[in-house]
Amino acid sequence: MNSYEQKQEDRRARLEAAADRADERSNAAYKRADMSEGATGIPFGQPILCGHHSEGRHRAAIKRADNAMRKSVEEDKRAKELRAKAASVGTGGISSDDPDAIPKLTEKLTNLQSQQTNMKAANRVVRKWNKKGVTPETEGKTFDSYAAELAGVADFYTPAMARELLKPQWGHAGPIGFAPYQLTNLNAKIKATKKRIEQLEKASAATTKRHEFQGVCDVVENVEENRVQFIFDGKPSAEVRRIMKSHGFRWAPSQGAWQRQLTGNARYSARLALKEQGVEL
Repeated sequence: MNSYEQKQEDRRARLEAAADRADERSNAAYKRADMSEGATGIPFGQPILCGHHSEGRHRAAIKRADNAMRKSVEEDKRAKELRAKAASVGTGGISSDDPDAIPKLTEKLTNLQSQQTNMKAANRVVRKWNKKGVTPETEGKTFDSYAAELAGVADFYTPAMARELLKPQWGHAGPIGFAPYQLTNLNAKIKATKKRIEQLEKASAATTKRHEFQGVCDVVENVEENRVQFIFDGKPSAEVRRIMKSHGFRWAPSQGAWQRQLTGNARYSARLALKEQGVEL
């Protein structure tokens, strides 16, 4: 497990722990919402006795129970949201922050290219046998021979898949095999993955740069952290903080900087943020 993966695991653990605490608060609030006679001293189901000495106590008990139940529901909702976030950690694809991003993307590219090769080969087999008269309704040795040849392309092509690939895309018409749009989409993924690998390789060769703007801040293109960072001498004013947030920068106590991921958009946003702070570029 590399440093990025460990960071993801730590984040998942923090979210799970926060969800557990929210569950505990929800359960505690639910218990406080108890309106039983033992908890309130008021018989269950008894209406408020207007003018009676118990009226104030009864109304207060109802209000406390209502507030507690609302709190219980809110905390339960919060716990579910936190667990959903915890479950989603690490599922957003390969992050540029991952030091192993290039090897992982290279592996992904290899798999995509292999998938593309298999799909094209499968289409050739399907169309060849279709020309020989094999249809989705074909049975017997002829179909078995077709299915066996398709399985020779890749062992995950089962007889059931072989039959499905013989069916026209639009019911009784259209191409058979894998649809053109499927191959087009796959090719787009391959191109995007190649481009991303090139970008990361270029970024890995870059060095950290620090730009000083006297009286305002320092802007750092931190290659090691993969972040554009704004570093101020002290706590910036409320207006400056608003500017930073409006351009996607967030305060990172661990870095002592306002930062966002190092991308072309981040560099552009940094220039806009500087201009709003009166810096002439």
